[in-house]
Amino acid sequence: MTVTTEVRSRRSALTRNKLPNWAPWAVAAGALVVSAALLALAGFNVWGWAVLAAILFVAANWAVSFAVEGARKAADRFATSLMFGAFIVALVPLVSVIWTVLANGIAGFSLDFLTSDMQGVRGRVDNATAAGESPLMGGIAHALVGTFLITLWASIISIPIGLLTAIYLVEYGQGGRLSRAITFFVDVMTGIPSIVAGLFAAGLFAVIAGPGFKAGIVGAVALSVLMIPVVVRSSEEMLKIVPNELREAAYALGVRKWRTIVKVVIPTAISGIASGVTIAIARVIGETAPLIVTAGFVTRMNANVFSDWMASLPAFIYYQILNPTSPTNPEPSTLRAWAAALVLIVLVMLLNLGARLIARVFAPKTGR
Repeated sequence: MTVTTEVRSRRSALTRNKLPNWAPWAVAAGALVVSAALLALAGFNVWGWAVLAAILFVAANWAVSFAVEGARKAADRFATSLMFGAFIVALVPLVSVIWTVLANGIAGFSLDFLTSDMQGVRGRVDNATAAGESPLMGGIAHALVGTFLITLWASIISIPIGLLTAIYLVEYGQGGRLSRAITFFVDVMTGIPSIVAGLFAAGLFAVIAGPGFKAGIVGAVALSVLMIPVVVRSSEEMLKIVPNELREAAYALGVRKWRTIVKVVIPTAISGIASGVTIAIARVIGETAPLIVTAGFVTRMNANVFSDWMASLPAFIYYQILNPTSPTNPEPSTLRAWAAALVLIVLVMLLNLGARLIARVFAPKTGR
């Protein structure tokens, strides 16, 4: 009996002045109910309800914890509540954008929308059925092909340059003047506005091919200016975390440095490198300003990046809003723009998911 009483007293000492695990959930439920009741008096609003409920939850959670657990634990719960609140606030714009694009773009999304272009499309007319036109004609096939080709060539240009630069900085630079200068200019390039990259590419090809030259390859060069610093930085960080012991073991076996880099360092860091490259592609695939300046926009299919103007998804969205196919009835163009925005968001999300998948597949295998 004495032992049992002692165990019980120890348990009560450990749990004394401590809120149960369900207490924060109860406080959150109470905050939701009270905030809804208060807003019902002045006019209910979903966003106002969420903000007021969050404020009441943080205040009530701190007050309850202060009364039961003391000032130190209350301060800890207050900081935790602020952290989760900041996370939720950061999610609100993302969820809002996705919901808005999904709600407005799903109506114009169809197989025909993905497989047709805008050649000869005039928009919706009043007697669409009598004229033999569907309520929504035209699609983004030409813009999808243009986005794919321009991004592909931008990747072909950027990935080798970025990876080789990162290898030099980590393996050969050793903090010298040239490596410090490269690091400085890479940092500067990271903050370059996208329109400046477009103007640079347009000016470069104006010197090479003549003024006014626009083609998909010009847009690819503009995007590569934006991709290179991202590839350099991500690859550099991944190469830095490769243990020096692996390099030293290869050197001890008489393996040359370049072969050590190719056979040991890069395979070890390939997971992070591939993930960084995929994120860099996702970062530039939605750029609009440089592509308008460099690649222009057309309503027909063009699969040659070295000749003539080329459409892209961002430019398609921009021109559908700015220049609707039917000025008297811009609704079809607006619907196409929302549907194209939905496709673009899906592509970016797939690229980010692909980056995580690549990181998992190519991660170094550990075993006993």
